[in-house]
Amino acid sequence: MDVFLTLKALHLITTVAWFAAMFYLPRLFVYHCEAPNAQAAEMLITMERRLYRAIMTPAALLTLVFGIWLTALNWAAYHVTLWFWVKLGCVLALFAYHGMCGGMVRKFGAGANQRSQKFYRVFNEIPLIFLVVIVFLAIFKPTL
Repeated sequence: MDVFLTLKALHLITTVAWFAAMFYLPRLFVYHCEAPNAQAAEMLITMERRLYRAIMTPAALLTLVFGIWLTALNWAAYHVTLWFWVKLGCVLALFAYHGMCGGMVRKFGAGANQRSQKFYRVFNEIPLIFLVVIVFLAIFKPTL
C-alpha cells in the first residue's frame, strides 16, 4: 500500500470529521441561546463539551499530524509554492476558530455567554469559507 496515499486518505477523513464538528458546534450554540429551560441548557452544555473534547479536538490534532506528515514528504515541492502558504494560513485561521469555539464552550458551561443566537448563526458559516478556499487551493494548486 502506498504510504503517501494512505496518509492523504487519513488526512481527508480526519479533516471531514473536524469540519463536521466545526459546523455542528456553533449550531448547538444557537440552540443553547434558544433553550426553553435549565434542563435543556444543561443537556446542551454536555453535548457541546463532548463534541469539542471527544470529536472536534482529536480530529483537529489528527488532521494536523497527517498534514504535517504529508508536508514533510513533499516539502521540496510545497515550500516554494504560494498556494501552499495561503492554504497553511487558512488552516492556522481554522485553528484560531477552533480555539474560539473552545472558549465559547467554556462560557456556555459557566453560564457566561453574552452573544445572541444570530451571532452564532453567522459564526457558523466561517468554516465553510475556509473549506471552499482550502479545497480549491489543494485541488487546483494555482500559481497565483
